[in-house]
Amino acid sequence: MDPGGSTTVRLRLRNTGDVVDEYRFEAVGPLAPWAVVEPQLLRLYPGTTGSVDLTFSPPRTPDATAGPNAYAVRITPTEHPEATTVPEGNLTITPFTEVRAELVPPTVKGRFRGRPKLAVDNLGNTKLTASLSGSDNGDQLSYDIHPSNVQIEPGRAAFVKTTLKPRQIIWFGSKESRPYTLAVQRSGVTPLDVEGTYVQRGFLPRWLATFLGIFMALALTFVMLWIAYKPQVRSAATEKLQEAGISTLAPSPSPSLTPEAPKAPSAEASAPSVPAATQTQAAGGDGAGGGGGSEEKETKAPEKTAATAVQKLATQDPGGRHICYRAFVAGEGWTDAACDGETAGTVGKETPLTALNVAVAGTKGTASAAFVHFPQSTNGNGHYNGKPWSHAADGIDNYFGSSKKDAPSLLGFTINVDDGGGAVCESVHLRNAGWQDMVCDKPGEGENFTFAGTLNNDVWIEAVKLKV
Repeated sequence: MDPGGSTTVRLRLRNTGDVVDEYRFEAVGPLAPWAVVEPQLLRLYPGTTGSVDLTFSPPRTPDATAGPNAYAVRITPTEHPEATTVPEGNLTITPFTEVRAELVPPTVKGRFRGRPKLAVDNLGNTKLTASLSGSDNGDQLSYDIHPSNVQIEPGRAAFVKTTLKPRQIIWFGSKESRPYTLAVQRSGVTPLDVEGTYVQRGFLPRWLATFLGIFMALALTFVMLWIAYKPQVRSAATEKLQEAGISTLAPSPSPSLTPEAPKAPSAEASAPSVPAATQTQAAGGDGAGGGGGSEEKETKAPEKTAATAVQKLATQDPGGRHICYRAFVAGEGWTDAACDGETAGTVGKETPLTALNVAVAGTKGTASAAFVHFPQSTNGNGHYNGKPWSHAADGIDNYFGSSKKDAPSLLGFTINVDDGGGAVCESVHLRNAGWQDMVCDKPGEGENFTFAGTLNNDVWIEAVKLKV
Protein backbone atom coordinates (compact mmCIF):
# COMPACT_ATOMS: atom_id res chain seq x y z
CA MET A 1 0.00 0.00 0.00
CA ASP A 2 0.99 3.67 -0.43
CA PRO A 3 1.74 5.80 2.64
CA GLY A 4 -1.12 8.17 3.36
CA GLY A 5 -3.76 5.65 2.28
CA SER A 6 -5.43 2.77 4.10
CA THR A 7 -5.99 -0.93 3.63
CA THR A 8 -8.01 -3.58 5.51
CA VAL A 9 -7.20 -7.19 6.44
CA ARG A 10 -9.91 -9.57 7.68
CA LEU A 11 -9.15 -11.99 10.50
CA ARG A 12 -11.40 -15.06 10.97
CA LEU A 13 -11.63 -16.79 14.33
CA ARG A 14 -13.27 -20.12 15.29
CA ASN A 15 -14.18 -21.22 18.83
CA THR A 16 -13.04 -24.83 19.03
CA GLY A 17 -13.77 -25.08 22.77
CA ASP A 18 -16.89 -26.37 24.50
CA VAL A 19 -17.93 -23.15 26.29
CA VAL A 20 -19.08 -19.71 25.18
CA ASP A 21 -16.01 -17.46 25.17
CA GLU A 22 -15.27 -13.82 24.63
CA TYR A 23 -12.15 -12.76 22.71
CA ARG A 24 -10.23 -9.48 22.87
CA PHE A 25 -8.10 -8.25 19.94
CA GLU A 26 -5.03 -5.98 20.11
CA ALA A 27 -2.65 -4.98 17.28
CA VAL A 28 1.04 -5.32 18.22
CA GLY A 29 4.33 -4.60 16.50
CA PRO A 30 5.83 -1.53 14.77
CA LEU A 31 2.63 -0.93 12.76
CA ALA A 32 0.37 -0.98 15.85
CA PRO A 33 0.09 2.85 16.12
CA TRP A 34 -1.40 2.92 12.63
CA ALA A 35 -3.71 -0.09 13.03
CA VAL A 36 -7.35 -0.23 14.19
CA VAL A 37 -9.22 -3.48 15.04
CA GLU A 38 -13.00 -3.50 14.74
CA PRO A 39 -14.64 -4.85 16.72
CA GLN A 40 -12.17 -5.12 19.58
CA LEU A 41 -14.35 -7.66 21.43
CA LEU A 42 -16.00 -10.76 19.89
CA ARG A 43 -18.26 -13.33 21.63
CA LEU A 44 -18.49 -16.84 20.06
CA TYR A 45 -20.43 -19.97 20.89
CA PRO A 46 -18.68 -23.34 20.71
CA GLY A 47 -18.04 -24.39 17.11
CA THR A 48 -18.97 -20.96 15.63
CA THR A 49 -16.82 -18.60 13.53
CA GLY A 50 -16.51 -14.83 13.63
CA SER A 51 -14.34 -12.18 11.93
CA VAL A 52 -12.81 -8.78 12.69
CA ASP A 53 -11.33 -6.14 10.36
CA LEU A 54 -7.78 -4.85 10.84
CA THR A 55 -7.33 -1.45 9.10
CA PHE A 56 -3.86 0.07 8.50
CA SER A 57 -3.38 3.82 7.79
CA PRO A 58 0.36 4.60 7.75
CA PRO A 59 1.08 8.34 7.28
CA ARG A 60 3.05 9.81 4.41
CA THR A 61 6.11 10.49 6.56
CA PRO A 62 9.62 9.03 6.89
CA ASP A 63 8.32 6.90 9.82
CA ALA A 64 6.42 4.71 7.33
CA THR A 65 9.46 2.64 6.31
CA ALA A 66 9.40 1.43 2.72
CA GLY A 67 9.40 -2.33 2.15
CA PRO A 68 7.97 -5.32 4.07
CA ASN A 69 6.74 -4.55 7.60
CA ALA A 70 5.62 -7.36 9.91
CA TYR A 71 2.52 -7.01 12.09
CA ALA A 72 0.58 -9.22 14.51
CA VAL A 73 -2.71 -9.37 16.44
CA ARG A 74 -2.87 -10.61 20.04
CA ILE A 75 -6.08 -12.63 20.69
CA THR A 76 -6.88 -13.20 24.38
CA PRO A 77 -9.82 -15.49 25.42
CA THR A 78 -11.65 -14.28 28.54
CA GLU A 79 -12.38 -17.78 29.85
CA HIS A 80 -8.92 -19.17 29.04
CA PRO A 81 -6.43 -16.26 29.09
CA GLU A 82 -3.51 -18.69 29.05
CA ALA A 83 -4.54 -19.75 25.50
CA THR A 84 -3.51 -16.42 23.93
CA THR A 85 -2.89 -16.59 20.17
CA VAL A 86 -0.82 -14.15 18.09
CA PRO A 87 -1.32 -14.56 14.30
CA GLU A 88 1.17 -12.62 12.19
CA GLY A 89 1.07 -10.94 8.78
CA ASN A 90 3.15 -8.76 6.49
CA LEU A 91 2.40 -5.31 5.01
CA THR A 92 4.57 -3.92 2.20
CA ILE A 93 4.70 -0.11 2.10
CA THR A 94 5.60 1.44 -1.24
CA PRO A 95 8.50 3.95 -1.36
CA PHE A 96 8.05 7.66 -1.98
CA THR A 97 10.53 10.53 -2.32
CA GLU A 98 10.18 14.05 -1.00
CA VAL A 99 13.05 16.51 -0.65
CA ARG A 100 13.19 19.99 0.84
CA ALA A 101 16.19 22.34 0.70
CA GLU A 102 16.74 25.65 2.50
CA LEU A 103 19.63 28.13 2.58
CA VAL A 104 20.82 29.15 6.05
CA PRO A 105 20.96 32.14 5.82
CA PRO A 106 19.40 33.00 2.44
CA THR A 107 21.47 36.22 2.20
CA VAL A 108 25.20 36.41 3.01
CA LYS A 109 27.51 39.44 2.93
CA GLY A 110 31.26 39.76 2.45
CA ARG A 111 34.09 41.48 0.60
CA PHE A 112 36.02 38.44 -0.60
CA ARG A 113 33.76 35.44 0.15
CA GLY A 114 30.45 34.27 1.61
CA ARG A 115 29.77 31.06 3.49
CA PRO A 116 26.09 29.99 3.42
CA LYS A 117 24.93 26.50 4.42
CA LEU A 118 22.37 24.45 2.48
CA ALA A 119 20.06 22.29 4.62
CA VAL A 120 18.75 19.30 2.63
CA ASP A 121 15.92 17.35 4.33
CA ASN A 122 14.86 13.87 3.24
CA LEU A 123 11.11 13.79 3.91
CA GLY A 124 10.61 10.50 2.03
CA ASN A 125 10.81 6.94 3.33
CA THR A 126 13.85 5.82 1.26
CA LYS A 127 17.51 6.82 1.27
CA LEU A 128 18.21 9.96 -0.78
CA THR A 129 21.29 10.29 -3.00
CA ALA A 130 21.91 13.67 -4.63
CA SER A 131 24.66 15.90 -6.03
CA LEU A 132 24.91 19.67 -5.59
CA SER A 133 26.06 22.47 -7.88
CA GLY A 134 25.92 26.28 -8.04
CA SER A 135 25.24 28.79 -10.82
CA ASP A 136 24.46 32.48 -11.38
CA ASN A 137 23.78 34.89 -14.23
CA GLY A 138 26.95 36.27 -15.77
CA ASP A 139 29.29 33.74 -14.13
CA GLN A 140 30.21 36.30 -11.45
CA LEU A 141 30.82 33.81 -8.62
CA SER A 142 32.83 30.63 -8.09
CA TYR A 143 31.50 27.83 -5.87
CA ASP A 144 33.26 25.50 -3.46
CA ILE A 145 30.66 22.96 -2.21
CA HIS A 146 31.53 20.39 0.44
CA PRO A 147 30.38 17.69 0.23
CA SER A 148 29.26 17.83 -3.40
CA ASN A 149 27.39 14.51 -3.05
CA VAL A 150 25.15 13.49 -0.12
CA GLN A 151 23.35 10.36 1.02
CA ILE A 152 20.57 11.04 3.53
CA GLU A 153 18.55 8.48 5.47
CA PRO A 154 14.74 8.89 5.71
CA GLY A 155 13.74 11.60 8.18
CA ARG A 156 17.28 12.97 8.40
CA ALA A 157 18.89 16.19 7.17
CA ALA A 158 22.30 17.06 5.75
CA PHE A 159 24.08 20.41 5.95
CA VAL A 160 26.27 21.28 2.96
CA LYS A 161 28.94 23.97 3.42
CA THR A 162 29.28 26.36 0.49
CA THR A 163 31.94 29.02 -0.12
CA LEU A 164 31.08 31.76 -2.63
CA LYS A 165 33.94 33.83 -4.09
CA PRO A 166 33.46 36.82 -6.44
CA ARG A 167 35.57 36.68 -9.59
CA GLN A 168 36.19 40.46 -9.39
CA ILE A 169 36.90 42.49 -6.23
CA ILE A 170 35.16 45.83 -5.71
CA TRP A 171 38.02 48.04 -4.52
CA PHE A 172 36.02 51.27 -4.25
CA GLY A 173 32.28 51.83 -4.33
CA SER A 174 29.03 50.68 -2.81
CA LYS A 175 27.90 47.08 -2.29
CA GLU A 176 26.35 44.99 -5.09
CA SER A 177 23.81 42.13 -4.86
CA ARG A 178 24.63 38.97 -6.81
CA PRO A 179 21.77 36.41 -6.98
CA TYR A 180 22.81 32.76 -7.25
CA THR A 181 21.20 29.31 -7.32
CA LEU A 182 22.20 26.03 -5.65
CA ALA A 183 20.74 22.93 -7.35
CA VAL A 184 20.01 19.57 -5.67
CA GLN A 185 20.22 17.02 -8.49
CA ARG A 186 18.77 13.48 -8.24
CA SER A 187 18.99 10.85 -10.94
CA GLY A 188 16.10 11.05 -13.43
CA VAL A 189 14.39 13.95 -11.59
CA THR A 190 14.21 17.67 -12.31
CA PRO A 191 16.77 19.50 -10.12
CA LEU A 192 15.50 21.26 -6.99
CA ASP A 193 16.72 24.87 -7.17
CA VAL A 194 17.30 27.00 -4.07
CA GLU A 195 17.87 30.70 -4.66
CA GLY A 196 20.01 32.98 -2.50
CA THR A 197 21.77 36.33 -2.63
CA TYR A 198 25.43 37.22 -2.07
CA VAL A 199 25.91 40.90 -1.18
CA GLN A 200 29.46 41.88 -2.18
CA ARG A 201 30.85 44.85 -0.27
CA GLY A 202 33.48 47.26 -1.57
CA PHE A 203 36.98 46.96 -0.11
CA LEU A 204 37.04 50.70 0.64
CA PRO A 205 34.02 53.02 0.71
CA ARG A 206 33.65 55.63 -2.03
CA TRP A 207 33.95 58.56 0.39
CA LEU A 208 37.31 57.27 1.60
CA ALA A 209 38.67 57.26 -1.96
CA THR A 210 37.53 60.87 -2.40
CA PHE A 211 39.10 61.85 0.94
CA LEU A 212 42.43 60.20 0.07
CA GLY A 213 42.50 61.97 -3.30
CA ILE A 214 41.89 65.39 -1.72
CA PHE A 215 44.45 64.70 1.03
CA MET A 216 47.14 63.69 -1.47
CA ALA A 217 46.45 66.82 -3.56
CA LEU A 218 46.75 69.09 -0.51
CA ALA A 219 49.92 67.35 0.68
CA LEU A 220 51.57 67.74 -2.75
CA THR A 221 50.58 71.41 -2.89
CA PHE A 222 52.07 72.05 0.56
CA VAL A 223 55.39 70.40 -0.37
CA MET A 224 55.67 72.44 -3.57
CA LEU A 225 54.99 75.68 -1.69
CA TRP A 226 57.54 74.80 1.00
CA ILE A 227 60.24 74.13 -1.57
CA ALA A 228 59.46 77.35 -3.48
CA TYR A 229 59.26 79.67 -0.44
CA LYS A 230 61.67 78.09 2.12
CA PRO A 231 62.84 80.91 4.53
CA GLN A 232 66.57 81.66 4.97
CA VAL A 233 67.49 81.58 8.73
CA ARG A 234 70.88 82.72 10.12
CA SER A 235 72.21 83.82 13.53
CA ALA A 236 72.65 87.62 13.79
CA ALA A 237 74.10 87.33 17.32
CA THR A 238 77.12 85.40 16.11
CA GLU A 239 77.91 88.04 13.49
CA LYS A 240 77.77 90.87 16.08
CA LEU A 241 80.17 89.02 18.42
CA GLN A 242 82.67 88.52 15.59
CA GLU A 243 82.51 92.22 14.72
CA ALA A 244 83.30 93.14 18.37
CA GLY A 245 86.28 90.74 18.50
CA ILE A 246 84.80 88.59 21.24
CA SER A 247 85.71 84.97 21.11
CA THR A 248 82.86 82.55 20.93
CA LEU A 249 84.91 79.68 22.32
CA ALA A 250 83.50 77.96 25.38
CA PRO A 251 85.13 78.96 28.75
CA SER A 252 87.49 76.52 30.47
CA PRO A 253 85.78 74.20 32.87
CA SER A 254 85.80 75.01 36.56
CA PRO A 255 85.03 72.73 39.48
CA SER A 256 81.33 72.60 40.13
CA LEU A 257 79.79 72.68 43.53
CA THR A 258 76.86 70.39 44.06
CA PRO A 259 74.59 71.50 46.91
CA GLU A 260 73.67 68.88 49.45
CA ALA A 261 70.27 67.38 48.80
CA PRO A 262 67.75 68.44 51.43
CA LYS A 263 66.55 65.78 53.77
CA ALA A 264 63.05 64.49 53.25
CA PRO A 265 60.64 65.81 55.86
CA SER A 266 59.55 63.30 58.45
CA ALA A 267 56.12 61.75 58.12
CA GLU A 268 55.07 63.35 61.39
CA ALA A 269 56.05 66.82 60.24
CA SER A 270 54.61 66.59 56.73
CA ALA A 271 51.31 64.86 57.49
CA PRO A 272 48.53 67.37 58.24
CA SER A 273 46.64 66.83 61.42
CA VAL A 274 43.25 65.18 61.04
CA PRO A 275 40.43 65.73 63.54
CA ALA A 276 39.60 62.71 65.65
CA ALA A 277 36.02 62.70 64.44
CA THR A 278 37.19 62.59 60.82
CA GLN A 279 39.59 59.70 61.56
CA THR A 280 36.80 57.77 63.21
CA GLN A 281 34.51 58.21 60.22
CA ALA A 282 37.27 57.25 57.79
CA ALA A 283 38.14 54.14 59.73
CA GLY A 284 34.69 52.78 60.44
CA GLY A 285 32.17 55.00 58.71
CA ASP A 286 29.89 54.44 61.66
CA GLY A 287 30.78 57.15 64.27
CA ALA A 288 28.67 57.99 67.25
CA GLY A 289 25.70 60.15 66.38
CA GLY A 290 26.12 59.33 62.66
CA GLY A 291 22.38 58.84 62.27
CA GLY A 292 22.44 55.69 60.08
CA GLY A 293 24.19 52.37 59.53
CA SER A 294 25.91 51.17 56.35
CA GLU A 295 23.71 49.91 53.51
CA GLU A 296 24.10 46.26 52.54
CA LYS A 297 23.52 45.50 48.86
CA GLU A 298 22.05 42.14 48.02
CA THR A 299 24.06 40.40 45.32
CA LYS A 300 22.28 37.86 43.14
CA ALA A 301 24.07 34.52 42.75
CA PRO A 302 25.24 33.85 39.17
CA GLU A 303 23.08 31.48 37.11
CA LYS A 304 24.43 27.92 36.91
CA THR A 305 24.54 27.24 33.16
CA ALA A 306 25.89 24.36 31.10
CA ALA A 307 29.26 26.16 30.91
CA THR A 308 29.42 26.28 34.73
CA ALA A 309 28.98 22.50 34.92
CA VAL A 310 31.39 21.60 32.09
CA GLN A 311 34.12 23.90 33.48
CA LYS A 312 33.89 22.03 36.79
CA LEU A 313 34.30 18.69 34.97
CA ALA A 314 37.23 20.07 32.95
CA THR A 315 38.96 21.09 36.19
CA GLN A 316 38.53 17.58 37.62
CA ASP A 317 39.52 15.84 34.34
CA PRO A 318 41.78 18.24 32.34
CA GLY A 319 42.46 15.82 29.47
CA GLY A 320 38.92 14.42 29.08
CA ARG A 321 36.05 15.19 26.69
CA HIS A 322 32.79 16.28 28.31
CA ILE A 323 29.46 17.79 27.33
CA CYS A 324 26.93 19.42 29.68
CA TYR A 325 23.47 20.68 28.77
CA ARG A 326 20.20 21.92 30.19
CA ALA A 327 16.71 22.25 28.66
CA PHE A 328 14.11 25.01 28.74
CA VAL A 329 10.74 23.31 29.51
CA ALA A 330 7.70 25.25 28.33
CA GLY A 331 5.88 26.78 31.31
CA GLU A 332 8.55 25.60 33.80
CA GLY A 333 11.87 27.22 32.80
CA TRP A 334 15.45 25.94 32.70
CA THR A 335 16.32 22.55 34.19
CA ASP A 336 19.50 21.85 36.13
CA ALA A 337 22.54 21.08 34.01
CA ALA A 338 23.05 17.40 33.06
CA CYS A 339 26.31 15.95 31.71
CA ASP A 340 27.65 13.04 29.63
CA GLY A 341 24.50 11.02 28.90
CA GLU A 342 22.29 12.15 31.77
CA THR A 343 18.66 13.21 31.15
CA ALA A 344 17.65 16.87 30.79
CA GLY A 345 13.93 17.66 30.46
CA THR A 346 10.72 15.86 31.43
CA VAL A 347 9.51 12.42 30.41
CA GLY A 348 5.85 11.44 30.02
CA LYS A 349 4.35 14.88 30.84
CA GLU A 350 3.89 15.82 27.15
CA THR A 351 5.60 19.15 27.94
CA PRO A 352 7.72 20.37 25.01
CA LEU A 353 11.20 21.84 25.13
CA THR A 354 11.72 25.20 23.41
CA ALA A 355 15.48 25.75 23.82
CA LEU A 356 18.74 24.03 24.79
CA ASN A 357 21.92 25.34 26.45
CA VAL A 358 25.03 23.25 25.61
CA ALA A 359 28.70 23.58 26.57
CA VAL A 360 31.66 21.27 25.82
CA ALA A 361 35.20 20.64 27.04
CA GLY A 362 38.03 18.99 25.10
CA THR A 363 36.28 19.17 21.68
CA LYS A 364 37.45 22.62 20.46
CA GLY A 365 33.89 23.93 20.56
CA THR A 366 30.45 23.02 19.24
CA ALA A 367 27.84 24.30 16.75
CA SER A 368 24.09 23.72 16.47
CA ALA A 369 20.79 24.78 14.87
CA ALA A 370 17.19 24.38 16.10
CA PHE A 371 14.34 22.83 14.04
CA VAL A 372 11.07 24.21 15.47
CA HIS A 373 7.29 24.06 15.10
CA PHE A 374 5.93 25.93 12.03
CA PRO A 375 2.20 26.92 12.35
CA GLN A 376 1.96 27.90 8.64
CA SER A 377 3.31 24.56 7.42
CA THR A 378 1.56 23.09 4.37
CA ASN A 379 3.23 19.67 4.51
CA GLY A 380 2.97 18.91 8.24
CA ASN A 381 6.64 19.67 8.99
CA GLY A 382 8.52 22.29 11.00
CA HIS A 383 11.39 24.49 9.78
CA TYR A 384 14.72 26.00 10.79
CA ASN A 385 13.09 29.47 11.02
CA GLY A 386 15.81 31.04 8.85
CA LYS A 387 18.29 31.16 11.74
CA PRO A 388 21.98 30.28 11.18
CA TRP A 389 24.05 27.89 13.25
CA SER A 390 25.17 29.10 16.66
CA HIS A 391 28.82 28.45 17.60
CA ALA A 392 30.68 28.38 20.93
CA ALA A 393 34.24 27.48 21.94
CA ASP A 394 35.21 25.07 24.73
CA GLY A 395 33.78 26.11 28.09
CA ILE A 396 31.39 28.70 26.57
CA ASP A 397 27.56 28.51 26.61
CA ASN A 398 25.88 27.71 23.27
CA TYR A 399 22.15 28.53 23.10
CA PHE A 400 19.73 27.49 20.34
CA GLY A 401 15.94 27.62 20.21
CA SER A 402 14.06 30.28 22.24
CA SER A 403 13.18 30.69 25.92
CA LYS A 404 10.70 33.50 25.29
CA LYS A 405 7.02 33.25 26.17
CA ASP A 406 4.98 31.43 23.48
CA ALA A 407 8.21 30.25 21.80
CA PRO A 408 7.71 27.42 19.25
CA SER A 409 8.24 23.82 20.38
CA LEU A 410 11.60 22.20 19.65
CA LEU A 411 11.01 19.38 17.12
CA GLY A 412 14.66 18.56 16.45
CA PHE A 413 18.16 20.01 16.30
CA THR A 414 21.44 19.56 14.44
CA ILE A 415 24.69 19.47 16.44
CA ASN A 416 28.40 18.79 15.95
CA VAL A 417 31.77 19.30 17.62
CA ASP A 418 34.75 21.08 16.04
CA ASP A 419 37.76 18.86 16.81
CA GLY A 420 37.64 17.24 13.36
CA GLY A 421 37.89 13.66 14.62
CA GLY A 422 35.62 13.36 17.61
CA ALA A 423 31.96 12.39 17.50
CA VAL A 424 28.88 13.73 19.25
CA CYS A 425 26.00 11.37 20.10
CA GLU A 426 22.34 12.17 20.87
CA SER A 427 19.15 10.50 22.01
CA VAL A 428 15.82 12.29 22.46
CA HIS A 429 12.50 11.44 24.07
CA LEU A 430 9.69 12.27 21.64
CA ARG A 431 6.04 12.85 22.42
CA ASN A 432 4.08 9.56 22.10
CA ALA A 433 7.21 7.85 20.70
CA GLY A 434 9.50 7.44 23.75
CA TRP A 435 13.29 7.39 23.74
CA GLN A 436 15.00 7.10 20.36
CA ASP A 437 18.21 5.15 19.75
CA MET A 438 21.49 6.87 20.56
CA VAL A 439 22.88 8.14 17.20
CA CYS A 440 26.40 9.52 16.58
CA ASP A 441 27.91 11.47 13.70
CA LYS A 442 30.76 9.94 11.65
CA PRO A 443 33.47 12.58 11.00
CA GLY A 444 35.73 10.09 9.27
CA GLU A 445 33.01 9.29 6.71
CA GLY A 446 32.06 12.92 5.97
CA GLU A 447 29.08 13.08 8.39
CA ASN A 448 30.43 15.71 10.81
CA PHE A 449 27.03 16.44 12.38
CA THR A 450 23.94 14.56 13.60
CA PHE A 451 20.24 15.44 13.58
CA ALA A 452 18.11 14.61 16.64
CA GLY A 453 14.31 14.60 16.76
CA THR A 454 11.70 14.61 14.03
CA LEU A 455 10.38 16.82 11.21
CA ASN A 456 6.73 16.26 12.20
CA ASN A 457 4.92 19.41 13.44
CA ASP A 458 2.82 17.33 15.90
CA VAL A 459 5.74 15.55 17.62
CA TRP A 460 8.08 17.48 19.90
CA ILE A 461 11.11 16.75 22.09
CA GLU A 462 10.46 16.21 25.83
CA ALA A 463 13.99 15.32 27.01
CA VAL A 464 17.54 14.84 25.68
CA LYS A 465 20.73 12.88 26.36
CA LEU A 466 24.11 13.94 24.84
CA LYS A 467 27.59 12.40 24.81
CA VAL A 468 30.96 13.24 23.21
